Amino acid sequence: MYAIVKTGGKQYKVAAGDKINIEKLNAEVGEQVELEAICVVDGANVIADPAEAAKTKVVATVVEQFKGQKVKVFKFKKRKNYKKLQGHRQKLTRVQIETIG
Repeated sequence: MYAIVKTGGKQYKVAAGDKINIEKLNAEVGEQVELEAICVVDGANVIADPAEAAKTKVVATVVEQFKGQKVKVFKFKKRKNYKKLQGHRQKLTRVQIETIG
């Protein structure tokens, strides 16, 4: 059994026991959070309607809060003497999927 969940503007395919990195959630380490399911697949039974799939609970436990790798943003315009270097580190949350159902 697996589900497609939506969080932080992105969609993830998860099954029980999976660990995924998602955009930062306001939750403490060890706290349980509920993610929004938009599709649930259980063998031959597929629930693709987001309104029906939302009734399924996807419970996850927060494992850690951390920052992702640094991404360098470099803007450059040739022959205009314009260069700009900027860095960014996204704040992330690692969660472990406990149950789908």
